[in-house]
Amino acid sequence: MGLEDYKKKRKFDKTPEPEGEIGEENQRRFVIQRHQATRLHYDLRLEMEGVLKSWAVPKGPSQNPEDKRLAIQTEDHPVKYLSFHGVIPKGNYGAGVMDIWDEGTYNVLESKGTSNPVAQINKGDLKIEFFGKKIKGTFALVHTQRGEQKNQWLLIKKKDKYSTDLEYDAEIFVEEGKKSAQVRKSLNLDEYVKPMLATSAKEIFKDPNWVFELKWDGYRVVANIKDGEVDIYSRNGISYNSKFASVKKALENIPHNCILDGEVIVVNKEGKNDFQKLQKYDAKTTKGQLQYQVFDLLHLNGMDTIGLPLVERKSLLPEILEGLDNVLYCDHIEAMGPTLYKRAVDAGMEGVMAKKADSTYVPGYRSEYWLKIKDVNTEEAIICGYTDSKTGGNLFGSLILGMYKDGVLTYVGNCGSGFSTAEQKMLKKKFEKLKAEERPFKKAPALKGRKPYWVKPELICEVKFTEWTNSGVMRHPVYKGLRKDKNPEEIVPHQTAKNSPTQTKTSSSSSTSLEVDGISVPVSNLDKVYWPDTGYTKYDLIDYYLHISEYILPYLIDRPQNLNRHPNGIDKPSFYQKDNEILPHWIETFKIYSESSKKKIEYLLCQNEATLLYMANLGCIEINPWNSVIQDLEHPTYTVIDIDPSEKNTFSQVKEVALAAKEVLDLAKIEGYPKTSGSSGIHIYIPLDGKYTYDEARDFTKLLCYYIKEKLPKLTTMERALNKRNGRIYLDFLQNRRGQTLAAPYCVRPKKGASVSAPLEWSEINSKLEILNFTLKNMPERVENLGDLFLPVLQSGIDMGAAMENLMG
Repeated sequence: MGLEDYKKKRKFDKTPEPEGEIGEENQRRFVIQRHQATRLHYDLRLEMEGVLKSWAVPKGPSQNPEDKRLAIQTEDHPVKYLSFHGVIPKGNYGAGVMDIWDEGTYNVLESKGTSNPVAQINKGDLKIEFFGKKIKGTFALVHTQRGEQKNQWLLIKKKDKYSTDLEYDAEIFVEEGKKSAQVRKSLNLDEYVKPMLATSAKEIFKDPNWVFELKWDGYRVVANIKDGEVDIYSRNGISYNSKFASVKKALENIPHNCILDGEVIVVNKEGKNDFQKLQKYDAKTTKGQLQYQVFDLLHLNGMDTIGLPLVERKSLLPEILEGLDNVLYCDHIEAMGPTLYKRAVDAGMEGVMAKKADSTYVPGYRSEYWLKIKDVNTEEAIICGYTDSKTGGNLFGSLILGMYKDGVLTYVGNCGSGFSTAEQKMLKKKFEKLKAEERPFKKAPALKGRKPYWVKPELICEVKFTEWTNSGVMRHPVYKGLRKDKNPEEIVPHQTAKNSPTQTKTSSSSSTSLEVDGISVPVSNLDKVYWPDTGYTKYDLIDYYLHISEYILPYLIDRPQNLNRHPNGIDKPSFYQKDNEILPHWIETFKIYSESSKKKIEYLLCQNEATLLYMANLGCIEINPWNSVIQDLEHPTYTVIDIDPSEKNTFSQVKEVALAAKEVLDLAKIEGYPKTSGSSGIHIYIPLDGKYTYDEARDFTKLLCYYIKEKLPKLTTMERALNKRNGRIYLDFLQNRRGQTLAAPYCVRPKKGASVSAPLEWSEINSKLEILNFTLKNMPERVENLGDLFLPVLQSGIDMGAAMENLMG
């Protein structure tokens, strides 16, 4: 790798780090440095070929072979870095405190026929023996990903006289005599692994330390892949190799030994998860696509990954699953739980899974670090009997359901709906084979006079219901289908997490990222209050733009942006930013020469949802695009009449002027499209479709304003100077200049109440219309109901000549 990358990242007149010089000693020395940068981590550096090969180890090394520590290979460092410690100043790469945690020498052990460390690194398997004060004995550095650009490795202690089975934390070293409460046995690829289970939670929440996945309504399936052989099975070990043969066949293409965890589902032609189709799945007759949604990795190529943090386990999955038919990576969203929850519920799904980002995987354990948050209550229940049909029209009336409570089978309700005729016939046949003379409950349930027919408690069904009653009975249960992937003794009432983080407040300095169309968008300080009057936060702003993106983006794409940033909220100082030299590589920019600045300004272009959210994270509450696009900067897409009141004017007067403008437009026989400014005025857009220059657009708009002023001479003015307006409403036509910007349709404004610039129908400009009728909280619902009222603004333009002829009679 050399030292070129090391040199590029540092300015040696501003950092005390040693300059990049190749060493000649090659004494097989090592150093482990404790680095308090943006995040605390440990840097492992090995001397070879005149440089220090380097890996960042987030949790630090461990002397416990059970711990597989993630190690991210970084740029080579100079040999002089062996003794470096101190403070890297703020503003420099890797800023923070650097201490030496351990140092010494190392040997390279033979591996795959070579003891050359560089050759071993190239093969992805470095075997070394450390001689340090804290780190001793044999270790392996194993590459977990293919391809030259991949940098993820695992640092693993081998069992020897220096290894320990105690908890090992680099921050406290080893607490002598303290046995680990979580020492894990290695997974056996020849035996099925019981999957980790989730706890129910009542409310969705947002937290930068948690990730959120869609909750699939299907069968939990673990896939064990060893030497090209695939075994897929349910959570209780039932083989699905035949039932889901297409999934098994797809997994046979994975060139790794690994254990996967996920959910098998059926997606219908509308793209929705359909559990009933899965329950009756037949490869030849079922209409719909069978999918295996994979969300976790338990083992990879001889190494158990269950001790890695969740997000690190998941980061390995996309490459493993790449190119497989019907096997998909179950992606997640970070921090923004309510956003994904709403999307899931709106799509007809059950809800979401919330998982602690750094949680490890404990097979067979029901964890409070994995939570399920559902829109409706669903439970598995044991069918213990059935009753007669009251009307005689059905084969039975209702199912008698039970669950195990403290080891005792207990009645939990009757379920009398949700069955098709075919489903009833299938169940009745099963009941005939499971007849029982005595009830399975110690206490007779209250069946309201209906005669019970008891069956052996072996069949498990899934039901949805509204709530639990105080007496422990499900209210209004509805049958969803039989479950064959669980055992009766597992069927117990789900406990709600005691320490659910629904009320957790995130740190004001916390940061995370949001995955949008494959782009990782950094978001930070989500709890920072932007609107003190309402308590709305940066999270609310980002969440709004997530929901409104498809409507606002057509008015932003290809248009240079003036960034109006409010990084600390609407009551704190703001600033404009045009020139954007340092941006993430995935954000597009466009350079335009500025006469006033005598240089080219690099404008940001908001081309996609990821960029829109990036702007929101910068504090761009409102979005301010040009009136023209980069393909033709001199010809605006539209022209605007800006009805701009003074502090003395009422909004009723603004509406009066807008309606007068409508009369002028009708006289000219052209269409105009109004929107609230989101502040105190109204904007009226007139489509031009790039047919005219800015000067022509401005002059035409000025003519329209003269006609409006003639209708309301005492209320309106075209005087630009504030001191000459005398309390009249300003008809601003000068917004139609090259480089001038206005608040975009659907954007939020930095005003009390978090008002939105809302496109209107002309009929809405009446006595009921107020600026605060439209806010970031209710605007998404409005556009879902009404669609994009402003779309004609981007379509065919008016004929100015014909319009002027109409005005002049």
